[in-house]
Amino acid sequence: MNHPERSLAKALIYITYKNGVLDPQGQAVKGALASLGFEGVGDVRVGKYIEIELSDSPPEDMKARAEKMCRDLLANPVIEDFRIELPGAPDAPVAPDER
Repeated sequence: MNHPERSLAKALIYITYKNGVLDPQGQAVKGALASLGFEGVGDVRVGKYIEIELSDSPPEDMKARAEKMCRDLLANPVIEDFRIELPGAPDAPVAPDER
């Protein structure tokens, strides 16, 4: 049986620690930069970047699906924020998640 190929679109997800949450990896990077002689480096925060291909649908549906993925698995809502971008969507980038 032949299945027509579904069009796919990317959702770009950026996950970072919430303000006030200690970022030990960021502090380690900051220390390493200082030891390499890089001056004038302020706070360093390290996060995650995830690209997910989703079946193409209206931007609001894709955003809702990506948000559910973040809340259910990809991000820890207690200590992390996430931001979703839908390249090519009329309102791209999508504003950060407000919790």
